[in-house]
Amino acid sequence: MKALVPLALIGALSAAACTDRSDPSATTPTTTQPTETFSGTVAAGGSSAHNFSVSTAGMVTVTLTAAGPPESVVMGVGIGAPSGSSCALLTGASVNTAAGPTAQLSGLVTPAALCVQVYDVGNQTSAVAYTVTVAHP
Repeated sequence: MKALVPLALIGALSAAACTDRSDPSATTPTTTQPTETFSGTVAAGGSSAHNFSVSTAGMVTVTLTAAGPPESVVMGVGIGAPSGSSCALLTGASVNTAAGPTAQLSGLVTPAALCVQVYDVGNQTSAVAYTVTVAHP
Protein backbone atom coordinates (compact mmCIF):
# COMPACT_ATOMS: atom_id res chain seq x y z
CA MET A 1 0.00 0.00 0.00
CA LYS A 2 1.07 3.55 -0.57
CA ALA A 3 0.44 6.12 2.16
CA LEU A 4 -1.13 9.49 1.43
CA VAL A 5 0.54 10.90 4.51
CA PRO A 6 3.63 9.17 5.90
CA LEU A 7 2.63 10.15 9.43
CA ALA A 8 -0.20 7.61 9.29
CA LEU A 9 2.22 4.84 10.21
CA ILE A 10 3.65 6.86 13.10
CA GLY A 11 0.15 7.52 14.43
CA ALA A 12 -0.76 3.85 14.18
CA LEU A 13 2.41 2.79 15.96
CA SER A 14 1.88 5.38 18.70
CA ALA A 15 -1.68 4.21 19.28
CA ALA A 16 -0.58 0.57 19.42
CA ALA A 17 2.16 1.43 21.93
CA CYS A 18 -0.43 2.91 24.31
CA THR A 19 -2.48 -0.28 24.64
CA ASP A 20 -1.90 -2.42 27.75
CA ARG A 21 -1.84 -5.90 26.20
CA SER A 22 -1.79 -7.54 29.65
CA ASP A 23 -5.20 -6.12 30.56
CA PRO A 24 -7.92 -8.38 29.06
CA SER A 25 -10.53 -5.66 29.57
CA ALA A 26 -8.61 -3.22 27.35
CA THR A 27 -10.21 -3.24 23.93
CA THR A 28 -9.78 -1.20 20.84
CA PRO A 29 -13.02 0.48 19.81
CA THR A 30 -14.28 -0.53 16.42
CA THR A 31 -15.62 2.09 14.11
CA THR A 32 -17.34 1.52 10.83
CA GLN A 33 -16.26 3.81 8.05
CA PRO A 34 -18.65 4.90 5.33
CA THR A 35 -17.86 3.01 2.15
CA GLU A 36 -18.64 4.29 -1.31
CA THR A 37 -18.47 2.12 -4.41
CA PHE A 38 -17.99 3.67 -7.83
CA SER A 39 -18.08 1.96 -11.22
CA GLY A 40 -17.35 3.14 -14.71
CA THR A 41 -15.33 2.65 -17.84
CA VAL A 42 -11.95 4.08 -18.76
CA ALA A 43 -11.21 4.51 -22.47
CA ALA A 44 -7.71 3.77 -23.73
CA GLY A 45 -5.63 6.81 -22.77
CA GLY A 46 -8.44 8.15 -20.56
CA SER A 47 -9.53 8.50 -16.97
CA SER A 48 -12.64 8.58 -14.84
CA ALA A 49 -13.17 10.42 -11.53
CA HIS A 50 -15.75 10.28 -8.74
CA ASN A 51 -16.21 12.86 -5.98
CA PHE A 52 -16.76 12.12 -2.29
CA SER A 53 -16.71 14.18 0.92
CA VAL A 54 -14.83 13.56 4.14
CA SER A 55 -16.50 15.11 7.19
CA THR A 56 -13.90 14.25 9.86
CA ALA A 57 -10.17 13.57 9.86
CA GLY A 58 -9.14 9.94 9.63
CA MET A 59 -7.98 7.08 7.46
CA VAL A 60 -9.10 6.65 3.87
CA THR A 61 -8.54 3.42 1.92
CA VAL A 62 -9.01 2.86 -1.79
CA THR A 63 -9.50 -0.58 -3.32
CA LEU A 64 -9.69 -1.27 -7.04
CA THR A 65 -11.92 -4.31 -6.67
CA ALA A 66 -12.50 -5.11 -10.35
CA ALA A 67 -11.02 -4.08 -13.70
CA GLY A 68 -11.17 -5.70 -17.10
CA PRO A 69 -11.02 -7.01 -19.68
CA PRO A 70 -8.40 -8.29 -19.38
CA GLU A 71 -8.71 -9.21 -15.70
CA SER A 72 -4.98 -8.68 -15.14
CA VAL A 73 -4.91 -5.11 -16.49
CA VAL A 74 -2.94 -2.62 -14.41
CA MET A 75 -4.76 0.67 -13.81
CA GLY A 76 -3.76 3.90 -12.13
CA VAL A 77 -5.74 4.80 -8.99
CA GLY A 78 -5.36 8.05 -7.08
CA ILE A 79 -6.92 10.45 -4.60
CA GLY A 80 -7.13 14.14 -5.30
CA ALA A 81 -9.14 17.32 -5.12
CA PRO A 82 -11.98 18.04 -7.56
CA SER A 83 -10.87 20.65 -10.07
CA GLY A 84 -13.63 21.60 -12.48
CA SER A 85 -14.63 18.39 -14.24
CA SER A 86 -11.36 16.62 -13.39
CA CYS A 87 -9.52 15.30 -10.34
CA ALA A 88 -6.18 16.95 -9.46
CA LEU A 89 -4.26 14.08 -7.87
CA LEU A 90 -2.39 14.81 -4.65
CA THR A 91 1.38 14.34 -4.69
CA GLY A 92 2.26 10.78 -3.67
CA ALA A 93 -1.40 9.74 -3.58
CA SER A 94 -1.58 7.38 -6.56
CA VAL A 95 -0.54 3.87 -7.44
CA ASN A 96 -0.48 1.59 -10.48
CA THR A 97 -2.20 -1.67 -9.59
CA ALA A 98 -4.21 -4.64 -10.76
CA ALA A 99 -7.60 -5.16 -9.13
CA GLY A 100 -7.66 -7.12 -5.89
CA PRO A 101 -9.49 -7.65 -2.61
CA THR A 102 -7.21 -5.56 -0.38
CA ALA A 103 -6.73 -1.79 -0.32
CA GLN A 104 -4.02 -0.61 -2.67
CA LEU A 105 -3.91 2.98 -1.39
CA SER A 106 -4.39 4.41 2.09
CA GLY A 107 -3.56 7.42 4.21
CA LEU A 108 -4.80 10.09 6.57
CA VAL A 109 -7.08 12.84 5.32
CA THR A 110 -8.65 15.95 6.80
CA PRO A 111 -12.24 17.08 6.16
CA ALA A 112 -12.49 18.05 2.50
CA ALA A 113 -14.12 17.46 -0.84
CA LEU A 114 -12.01 14.75 -2.49
CA CYS A 115 -12.10 12.58 -5.57
CA VAL A 116 -10.87 9.17 -6.61
CA GLN A 117 -9.54 8.77 -10.13
CA VAL A 118 -9.04 5.59 -12.16
CA TYR A 119 -6.91 5.98 -15.27
CA ASP A 120 -5.06 4.21 -18.08
CA VAL A 121 -1.34 3.91 -17.30
CA GLY A 122 -0.57 3.40 -20.98
CA ASN A 123 -1.20 -0.31 -21.40
CA GLN A 124 -4.87 -0.35 -22.46
CA THR A 125 -5.84 -1.16 -26.04
CA SER A 126 -9.57 -0.74 -25.48
CA ALA A 127 -12.06 0.41 -22.83
CA VAL A 128 -11.77 -1.17 -19.38
CA ALA A 129 -14.68 -1.45 -16.92
CA TYR A 130 -13.80 -1.00 -13.25
CA THR A 131 -15.19 -0.87 -9.72
CA VAL A 132 -13.39 1.04 -6.98
CA THR A 133 -14.31 1.23 -3.29
CA VAL A 134 -13.43 4.15 -1.03
CA ALA A 135 -13.73 3.80 2.77
CA HIS A 136 -13.36 7.10 4.64
CA PRO A 137 -14.29 8.86 7.87
